Parts: sequence; structure tokens; C-alpha cells
Amino acid sequence: MFTSLSDRITGSFKQLRGKGRLSESDIDGTIREIRRALLEADVALPVVREFTAAVREKAGESLKSQALNPAQQVIKIVNDELIEILGGDTRELHFASHPPTVVMLAGLQGAGKTTLAGKLGKWLRERDNKVLLVASDLQRPNAVNQLQIVGQQAGVDVWAPEPGNGVGDPVQVARSGVEHAKANHYSIVIVDTAGRLGIDEEMMEQARNIRDAVRPNETLFVLDAMIGQDAVQTSIAFRDGVGFTGVVLSKLDGDARGGAALSVRGVTGVPVMFASTGEKLDDFERFHADRMASRILDMGDILTLIEQAQKAFDEKEAEDLADKMAEGSFTLNDFLAQLQQIRKMGSMKKMLGMMPGMGQYRDQLENFDEREVDRVEAIVRSMTPKERNEPKILDGSRRRRIAAGSGTTVQEVNSLMDRFEQAKKLMQQVSRGGGAPGMGSMPGMGKRSKARQPAASKKRKSGTKKGRSGNPAKRAQQEREEAQRAANQPKGSSFGVKKDTAETPDLNELAKFLR
Repeated sequence: MFTSLSDRITGSFKQLRGKGRLSESDIDGTIREIRRALLEADVALPVVREFTAAVREKAGESLKSQALNPAQQVIKIVNDELIEILGGDTRELHFASHPPTVVMLAGLQGAGKTTLAGKLGKWLRERDNKVLLVASDLQRPNAVNQLQIVGQQAGVDVWAPEPGNGVGDPVQVARSGVEHAKANHYSIVIVDTAGRLGIDEEMMEQARNIRDAVRPNETLFVLDAMIGQDAVQTSIAFRDGVGFTGVVLSKLDGDARGGAALSVRGVTGVPVMFASTGEKLDDFERFHADRMASRILDMGDILTLIEQAQKAFDEKEAEDLADKMAEGSFTLNDFLAQLQQIRKMGSMKKMLGMMPGMGQYRDQLENFDEREVDRVEAIVRSMTPKERNEPKILDGSRRRRIAAGSGTTVQEVNSLMDRFEQAKKLMQQVSRGGGAPGMGSMPGMGKRSKARQPAASKKRKSGTKKGRSGNPAKRAQQEREEAQRAANQPKGSSFGVKKDTAETPDLNELAKFLR
């Protein structure tokens, strides 16, 4: 979603690189580009003005500082201000002192409230909460049925005493749902309410009545991140008409410009708490302003990547895998297990996009084919258990059979095996602390490690043992010269040269040396 905005903002920093000092014109030019990028991303004008004014003020103060180079100074200022307009510190849900905690969802029709109710319910259930979804959207066709299906997929219970489709009282359903939760010891109740295609007083009145009936601890406004400038009017109308304590951005994986995410907090003063990043129930995460700012500035989101990895990978299996890498006993069975764990983390394209500096590989990332992972898995699964454990037995006929069984070509099988052998050697080398090819040995891998290494010795002079010529006549001459030098060289000891013998020096000589 923030691809265009990220490219424009990071592009505005290029003119600052290499400059030893910032001038007023440099700052003005950079801020002008950032303002243009924000406006093109559909960020609300008041938010743009506030943002650029803060950047200009702090950038002017940074002219006096010599702690960072100019580009780093401006990037740090922009990063800090992005964090501020995105919400600052991450806010936790406010839980009731006496369960259940009631969470009410509000928003326009089509914003994704019902699906998000299931995502939030699953997210809370995984954190040891007993969750109940309440179907109070009785207007939209099949809304109750949809919530029941989503609840079943999320592994949470659903309270749906009315069939919906225009039948039943949504306020009474919400009230009875909370009473049912209290009687059955649920810790959290999520109330799904009705939406409309536009903002009208009837919808607001119904939402206010539900709010007054259940007295929610949190009222979350579900905002479609793809609606652009309309996010400003919609969020203000809901803030004034119903009131909400937090914002949930849905469809954050879309290709819209992302202005809603940058505008809603600056306009309403209410922080964004969660984000929906895909269609699956697992595509839901807590919104971290600092991490989102890092993504926009192409600095990656390593913390989210680590959290996803911790959720997908088993610690014991990871330790066993590390041991196999160090021993060089990593097999295709291990590779297949690792591949399946990586796929649990979600889209490969999304994970690669969280790596720092991936903006420069935007085209390659966009053209990345997720089906390539399926083809690799099909190739490995077409092998026998013996072939997975002993890849060296894969001769031509076996590879033709594997290619036919996996629907690929022999060239693709050969390519996979070549990459597997290279990766196996690399993992073994890194696991033993040897460093990857092109890097220095650990500790201190990389090109900079050369600065900490002793200078290379000068080229050996002709006549030394390792510097002898390949020419027989010349080599013989070098050997004679070497023998002559050895015969004429005085014999010595560890503490000084003695003209006559190589005997150990006496104690007087040793005492003189030590003094």
C-alpha cells in the first residue's frame, strides 16, 4: 500500500547524500518533495501541513548538530514525525476489571467488520482468552451466517439468537449476548454491528443504542484503508456521532495510496490499534507506528518478521536443525520441513518486503512468483525417502522420474539440487563460524573486517623456499645462493648473536637482556 509513498520519500533523500553540511535550500527542497508525496498519497491537508512544519522546524535545529551526517539527520527527523502522526506509542486494549471485556465494532458497510471480528477473536483466543462473538448486524443479508462461519474458522463461539436478514432487534441481541457471556464466564465479548453504504442518522442512532446497552470497554472504528480522503469525513462523523477509542485499518494489503492510515490519527486524535493485512484470519496484527514508519522509509520491519517466525517455528526443531547444519547432515527432508514452517509465516513476498532496503528491488519483488515455492515442494515430494536422505544417488533416470512426477522439467530438478548443495555448504560454514563466501571469518565478518586484520606480508624475495623459480637452472642458482647465505650467517640464540657457537647464553647475558 505504501509503495509509491515510500519510493517518493526515500527518493527525496538522495540529493542529501554526500553533502557535508545542510543548507536552507536543501531542507526546503526535501520538504517540498515530501509534501508532494504525502498529498499524492491522499493524506489529509491539515496533517500534511502539521507534518511538514514539524520537519522544517526540527531540520533547522539540526543544522547546528554534527552528530549525524545531513541525510541521516533528515531521515531521523522524518522517521520521528511519521511515528508521531501514525500514533506514537502502541496502545494496549483496555480490559475490564471484572470480565467480560466488551469490544464493540463500528464502521461503514463493506469496511470488513464481520471478517475482522473473527480475526480479532482468533488473535485474542491465541492469547488465552475465552471469546464470544455477538451477531448484532441483522440488516445485511447473510451477515449472521457469515459471522457463524468466521467464528467456526477462528475457533470461537458465536451468539446469534436471531436469523438476521431484517429480522430481530440488534440492541436486544447485543444486550443478551453480554448477559450470556457473564453467565458462561467468557473473558471477552466482540459485538459486530450493522453498517451502511453511507453515513446516516439512522445508523448512528442504532450504534449509539447498542453502545448504551452494552457499555463497551473499547469501541473500535473499522476503517477501510483504501478509501483515501473519505477517511477524514467518515472518521470525524463516527467520532462525533458514536465515539470510538481505537481504529482498526482493514485492507492494508491493497494497492491504494495509504492516506487513510496517515490521516485518521492526525484528524481524530485516536490511535490506530490493529491492522488487517490480508484475507486470511491470520493476516491480522497489532499496529506499531514505529514499525510502519520504518516500512515507509524502506528500513524494514525486522521485529514483526521475528515475531512471525517465533510463532511459526518450533524451538526444539530449530535447535535440531542448527545442529544438523553444523554437522553437514542437513537433508532434503529437513529442507522440506523448514519450507513448510516458512510458509506458515505467510506470503513470501510480504516477508521479503519486511527486509531493510528491499525498495531498490521493488520490480523483482513484484514479479516474485509465489508458485515457485509450490514447484520446489512438488519436486521434493516426488522423491523417495532414500533419495531425500541421500541426494547423491540422483542419477539421470531418477531425475527424469522426479520431473515427470512433479510436473516440472529435468533442468528445474537439476537447478534445485545445485542450489540445495550450495546452501548446504553455506549453512555448514556459517554454523561453524566460518562466515559466508565474500565475508571475513567470524567474529567480524564482512569487508570492514579487513581493517582489523594485519597487513598482508610483502612479496617474498627471490631465493626463499616458497619463492623459488620454476626454471631448473634459475632454481639451482637460487639454491646455491641460499646455501651460501646460510653458511656465512653467524649462528645465534634467542637472546643475542654469538660469533662462535649456538650454545645457550650464560646467566650474565640473560640478566643483561632482561635489564
